[in-house]
Amino acid sequence: MTGGGEQPPVAMVPAASAKERAAAAVEAAASGGWEFRNAYRRQLLALSRRIRLLGPFAEELREVRRVGEEEERALAPLADALEMALELLRLGREGSRIFLVLERDNVMKKFQDVIAELEQALCDFPYNKLDISDEVREQVELVHAQLKRAKERVDMPDDEFYNDLLSLYNKSYDPSAEPAILERLSEKLHLMTITDMTQESLALHEMVASGGGQDPGEHIEKMSMLLKKIKDFVQTQNPEMGPPIASKLLDSNGEPRPVTIPDEFRCPISLELMKDPVIVATGQTYERACIEKWLASGHHTCPTTQQRMANTTLTPNYVLRSLISQWCEANGIEPPKRSSQPNKPTSSCSSSERANIDALLSKLCSPDPEEQRSAAAELRLLAKRNANNRICIAEAGAIPLLLSLLSSSDLRTQEHAVTALLNLSIHEDNKASIISSGAVPSIVHVLKNGSMEARENAAATLFSLSVIDEYKVTIGGTGAIPALVVLLSEGSQRGKKDAAAALFNLCIYQGNKGRAIRAGLVPLIMGLVTNPTGALMDESMAILSILSSHPEGKAAIGAAEPIPVLVEMIGSGTPRNRENAAAVMLQLCSGDKQLVHLARAQECGIMVPLRELALYGTERAKRKAVLLLERCSRFLVQQQEEQEAQMLASALALSQAPELVQEADIPEQLDSPASLFPTVG
Repeated sequence: MTGGGEQPPVAMVPAASAKERAAAAVEAAASGGWEFRNAYRRQLLALSRRIRLLGPFAEELREVRRVGEEEERALAPLADALEMALELLRLGREGSRIFLVLERDNVMKKFQDVIAELEQALCDFPYNKLDISDEVREQVELVHAQLKRAKERVDMPDDEFYNDLLSLYNKSYDPSAEPAILERLSEKLHLMTITDMTQESLALHEMVASGGGQDPGEHIEKMSMLLKKIKDFVQTQNPEMGPPIASKLLDSNGEPRPVTIPDEFRCPISLELMKDPVIVATGQTYERACIEKWLASGHHTCPTTQQRMANTTLTPNYVLRSLISQWCEANGIEPPKRSSQPNKPTSSCSSSERANIDALLSKLCSPDPEEQRSAAAELRLLAKRNANNRICIAEAGAIPLLLSLLSSSDLRTQEHAVTALLNLSIHEDNKASIISSGAVPSIVHVLKNGSMEARENAAATLFSLSVIDEYKVTIGGTGAIPALVVLLSEGSQRGKKDAAAALFNLCIYQGNKGRAIRAGLVPLIMGLVTNPTGALMDESMAILSILSSHPEGKAAIGAAEPIPVLVEMIGSGTPRNRENAAAVMLQLCSGDKQLVHLARAQECGIMVPLRELALYGTERAKRKAVLLLERCSRFLVQQQEEQEAQMLASALALSQAPELVQEADIPEQLDSPASLFPTVG
């Protein structure tokens, strides 16, 4: 456009808020793919691990709807520090390994600067103003303590490593020592394959070209020659260099160091590192292949406890699998690979069985309601019978047809269809098929509008699907939670149990806790906890424990006068209920109203059951009890100090009282009561 007219305004992209920047940096650090194969591997893994520990903090930050100017100012240094840390992690992942060693002083200064900035940003952070839960706050404070310790000590990389590289770079070495130096460098720099050499060459040119304080040409020439020396040596030792080898954990001499696998990561059957841990009915965890072989051999007991298992359902232990992967990463071990279809046995349906299933599926499509009903009922029974049937029925394409019947006006057909889906969902691979078919809204429809049995089985289906973490989000966003709360209130005993199990699973995801609280779950659960019959006590206490970590949940529980029943539970409940009661109490006795709850707990005589729990409870219960005892003790000391201060003030006031009465204030003669009455003349 020419001429003197005004140019149209340029659209400006609003800058991301400090809250968004901080959360994004933590999520990027936790996203995986951070492989470090250089001299700073230990330092980079420690930094990465500390930032990943802030994952729950980032999640709660995302949920904060409004951030005021004061909170934004407090978050800005943290966002800046996290972005600095992320940049350093990228440098460690993508930068030239040779360049990073030669620039040791500058790189170590970057580490010190990042740690100092993060530590300062987390110091006196305004958690309360951002509604950060106490549980997450404790985790952030743990990270802060680690950073504080890290700031006070400098973790320098291997001196021998640095001196070896520097001597080759400056050509100041004994020629007879060259092979030994090159061998050490190739191992410590992880330059063992053609792929490694190529990546290093590209990274080296990229970094030096971007500036390094010296003439780039000189840098490239010297480091390229150094890289060529290493390449020539490795190729001489191994003329047929293969693909990259798995990284090894090395000691200070560059030798492979043996690593001890923690017992909790070993399968109790094989004693090997688990790659696909699953939980059985007794709560024990095993490697999937091992426990499946045990069950296939006709055993019905748990190998560890020798208890008879109520069922043979295997639930993936996603938390343990994640911990094993993190441990492998921290120790330089290739994480164990599990089969992409770990629980997909090949279908062994006979031709007649498959023909029968196909005939039933044809009936599901029939316009005759009676045929639809009978076919759905038969599929329901077949899917209940065994795992092989569940595979065959799903492979035949039954899931979409059953879903279409969830909106049937015939309540019996609807009930058979949802129960068939429940039975199919027991097989893990079928869960993905059910979810990907868009089943959740239809299941929720049955949960709200079906017969009581259909509603109960819809709740059980949601429970079965919600064992997969990502499905918790999907189910929670479809209106399932209020409908489950209603069923928990008005269902049969079995229906209430299914609803409670589904609600517990869904509330593991932080975003679903608020939905459950707003649906009125807390008063309902408190009613169950105080029910004299004790029905659903275990489920109720578990849900109460998980909701107490949410700010809204803690407030709702605190408003329901929970302390007497919690103290009683800590004293006389089952081991698991005592543990959960202590967890809820610990949440209540922190934050704004802790003094009110601590005072009430003292009135109810909490100290004796707490001491007993600290000695004989479960491991988690012991930890909670010890923390509660510390808080109660501090509260008692504070109360005693206040009482002593009041008594001292009262005594002081009494000692000064006579001096406060002036002589002029004392009348010469007190009036007689008789003057109040008329005299007789």
